[in-house]
Amino acid sequence: MGRSYLTVRVLVLTVSCLVVLEYMSLLQSAENADKIRPSIFCLLDEHGAKHTNILQLFPRDFYSTDLLTMDNNSSNLFLPPKEIVPIHHIAVNRSNLPECPMIPPNLQGKFNVETDEVPDFSDLETMFPLLDSGGRYSPRDCRARHRVAIIVPYRDRADHLKAFLFNIHRFLQRQQSEYGIFVVEQSGKGPFNRAMLMNVGAAEAIKQYDYQCFIFHDVDLMPEDDRNLYTCPIQPRHMSVSIDKFQYRLPYDEIFGGVSAMTVDQFRLVNGFSNLFWGWGGEDDDMANRLRLKKLFISRYPANIARYKMLKHGAEKANPERFKYLYSGAKRISKDGYNSLKYRKIELELKRLYTWILVELPKLKP
Repeated sequence: MGRSYLTVRVLVLTVSCLVVLEYMSLLQSAENADKIRPSIFCLLDEHGAKHTNILQLFPRDFYSTDLLTMDNNSSNLFLPPKEIVPIHHIAVNRSNLPECPMIPPNLQGKFNVETDEVPDFSDLETMFPLLDSGGRYSPRDCRARHRVAIIVPYRDRADHLKAFLFNIHRFLQRQQSEYGIFVVEQSGKGPFNRAMLMNVGAAEAIKQYDYQCFIFHDVDLMPEDDRNLYTCPIQPRHMSVSIDKFQYRLPYDEIFGGVSAMTVDQFRLVNGFSNLFWGWGGEDDDMANRLRLKKLFISRYPANIARYKMLKHGAEKANPERFKYLYSGAKRISKDGYNSLKYRKIELELKRLYTWILVELPKLKP
């Protein structure tokens, strides 16, 4: 027992040191975006190759959280899928390609977000020839370290979706990750359930491909710096740290809304999002509480990197019951979430720019 406890403490200390070193490396990248200076870290691997980032020495499987366990009522969603929808460019043999670097070489720092002169959907489809059906992408010159599903809850915002797709595909293809974009649309005119749509997106994405992590992304947020890496996090990552609407300041420490990243295992550990939050507000704070209950912590990139532009939209009706459900969240975590998810899939279409999933959501009992 004593030896096991010591081993756990050593592992926790090691991971903590790696996170601190990675944070320092990102800070250096932010400060020297337009300069060429010697790196703080210059490490050699077994082949003598230099790496300026400490985590470049670790294999991509290091980000897997296989040691996390679930209660007996866990869903089998996250077992390896029996059938995977093929992505035709993956048929090319990539085993001989080098693994993509931890820090992509083509990053430029500030990303020019375009919202005024956005091409039509038909024109957008011709602008990204490397996309496969369903809005899927994989780099051609190296093996991606991360397989990322971008989940976008959506309804009645066509102009926002067009601007989002135009910007996000340009942004992500600089980062050399393998990704797919899933737009999950709620049918009808009733109250919007953002959290439930994100549960649906996770369920449908993992049916199609063996993704390692999810990035839950509001359609009205556009990243402004390509060093804000859309990768699989060691700890759950709140990505939209500084937004122009809030004067690029974090509204409060526990916020987990806007854009957030979780590995599949982390999502499983907390039983996904609650399905009870209809209308605006509460679901992200509930997720932050779930992470805390499961001894996970919210990580963030530096504020001068994790910058976003928010598109203008009308105010949404607040959820009058959000505080009641927030207070009772700890009691419901094992029975309200992914394992209680129910929905009717009306349509699924692999469009050129994204996978579109139209669903009808029932109101579930607490």
